Amino acid sequence: MAVKKASLACSICGSRNYSITASKNRTQRLELNKFCKHCGKMTLHKETR
Repeated sequence: MAVKKASLACSICGSRNYSITASKNRTQRLELNKFCKHCGKMTLHKETR
């Protein structure tokens, strides 16, 4: 059984800075405030497939 991975992309610049293991049971995409090294500040990161 393979592990499903997803990336977290910055909502400002669009760079994919973080990767997570995704659960198949979730229906909504994850949104977290994380530090973006390209923007240099805390921004909202959204889950991408």
